[in-house]
Amino acid sequence: MSLFGAFLFFLVIILIGIIPFPLLFGLSNFIAFILYRVVGYRKQVVIQNLTASFPEMSQNELKRVMKLFYKNLADIFLEGIKAFMMFRKQILNRHKIINPEVLNQFQSTKQSIIVVTGHYTNWEWGSLSASLQTKLNVIAFYKPLHNTYIDRFVIWSRSKFGTTLASIKETAPTFEKYKDIPSIYLMASDQNVPKKFRDRAYWVQFLNRNTPFLHGAEKYARLYNLPVVYADIQRAKRGFYTIHLSILTTNPQELSEGKITELYANKLESIIKQKPENWLWSHRRWKSIP
Repeated sequence: MSLFGAFLFFLVIILIGIIPFPLLFGLSNFIAFILYRVVGYRKQVVIQNLTASFPEMSQNELKRVMKLFYKNLADIFLEGIKAFMMFRKQILNRHKIINPEVLNQFQSTKQSIIVVTGHYTNWEWGSLSASLQTKLNVIAFYKPLHNTYIDRFVIWSRSKFGTTLASIKETAPTFEKYKDIPSIYLMASDQNVPKKFRDRAYWVQFLNRNTPFLHGAEKYARLYNLPVVYADIQRAKRGFYTIHLSILTTNPQELSEGKITELYANKLESIIKQKPENWLWSHRRWKSIP
């Protein structure tokens, strides 16, 4: 079954990979329609998340944001698959850091940093594009897949331009392993925190609710005294993204505990509020949180 699932996965990759981007977005429009109008994929979760986060939002605005959200979701899904067969030049052209001088200052001093982002627009291409736009070693953390064939392929594909993929289960050993090598650690820190880990989470007022955040980025920034940089990924136009980098802190050990997480949450919230349709509202972010 594992082998058969991998075969279907590779078949989809090939089919999506050979479709030109203009046709890909036609397919994306169709998938978005199916997800929103026909299947209603996690529609109640999306509605609940949006109405709780934006209680002032009118019904018309809610419908507009939801429609655009499913369009964004379909784009990210297909672009994530398309990435397996994209070339170096395509990635550089379509996922570009617009202020590389932020990275250059750390590169020149051989200083390792943590780059955080959220599940906003196309975060998937980050593991491909980052290593093409800096001389620092790039490490991206990911959640291993159950299918070992697919997992091996994902590791190979996402690391084909030089990025090292590390399992989130090996976060501590990874930071220790590369502590003497100037590196960028890529971390998305807006996932839901399982109940069993909430005693270690940092709680921040986020999108109108008291919200737990994963402690990893702050923990390792403070432990190794690593500057923290936020990567704001915006869609310039369909299939093209700009990445604006902003420094959250250069002296994490001087900040009070929880402050780095608060800075991250505030930054992400301000970005979401500008274009809420681009965040992953179908994620059960506040599941079982009173």
